[in-house]
Amino acid sequence: MRHLHEEDRLINRITPVDVSRYLFDIHRDLSVTTRAHQPGPPTRIDGMTVGIITIENDAPHRGEVHLDGDEILYVVSGSIQITGESEPNASIELHAGEACIVPKGEWHRVHVLEKTQLVHITPGPNGDHRPL
Repeated sequence: MRHLHEEDRLINRITPVDVSRYLFDIHRDLSVTTRAHQPGPPTRIDGMTVGIITIENDAPHRGEVHLDGDEILYVVSGSIQITGESEPNASIELHAGEACIVPKGEWHRVHVLEKTQLVHITPGPNGDHRPL
């Protein structure tokens, strides 16, 4: 299976992508490239990163924030709990087929309730996370 990468963009060819191994980067010009999943948070790009990931544990940080735009989280299977810093007592649970929008600038944490397959659409390049 061939994968579309920044360095070898294929023009006018539909290219399969193994989403268990690769993230999608949607650049400002709306072109799309892929890059391999790496441990830890994804490198932020000037555009949007789309990941289809399986998570079994909470993120290895005490929260994150996205300063360039809203983030979309969609649960394919499993369940998670999202807590925003602006309303720490108003966490929401997402189950299979449910989604949420985390507003630009909202510090938030994701707590895994059970093994979850999650689609995230994350803006960049600016943002931060709080180390453990």
